[in-house]
Amino acid sequence: MEMLQIYTRNLELTDRLREYVDGKVSKLQRYLPSLDSIRVDLSESNNRDSTRRMVAQITIYVPKAILRAEERAGDIFAAFDAVMDKMSRRVERYKGRQQTKRRPSASVEPAVLPTAEMELVEEESPHIVRVKEFEVSSISADEAIEQMELLGHRFFLFVDALDGRLSVVYRREDGDYGVLKPNY
Repeated sequence: MEMLQIYTRNLELTDRLREYVDGKVSKLQRYLPSLDSIRVDLSESNNRDSTRRMVAQITIYVPKAILRAEERAGDIFAAFDAVMDKMSRRVERYKGRQQTKRRPSASVEPAVLPTAEMELVEEESPHIVRVKEFEVSSISADEAIEQMELLGHRFFLFVDALDGRLSVVYRREDGDYGVLKPNY
């Protein structure tokens, strides 16, 4: 699959692992024929818990959305299987929402937010270690919630299509959602 990109960190990408990932990921193309590309990140973290040391993350870029899932396990193959299961559920959810949508939606550009674990060097005060820039699109709060869920994030920044204000939708501890709107 030429649209598949595999990245590793602290881990050797063997032919066996590459074939395993390629074989499993190629099945996703049947369910998402319009996908743009798939990125697989495989890494070994410095986690003390050896059962959570291997990290597998899959990011799927489809028109107007990004689907992302991450899982950890003691073995890279187990971590990849777990992330594929999670991603399959996200793909089903995405497909279900696309089929039930009857009205035309506003243009949604993928918002790439930091998701990778960032390790800070211990100093007296924290500092910015990464800056991400992304396009913010004018969408409804419901569409922002959908995009947030597809990304697997707890918040999502967007321009509200109703009032044109910069807004943040977030998941509350009780499972409901909230919207933050600044006063200018």
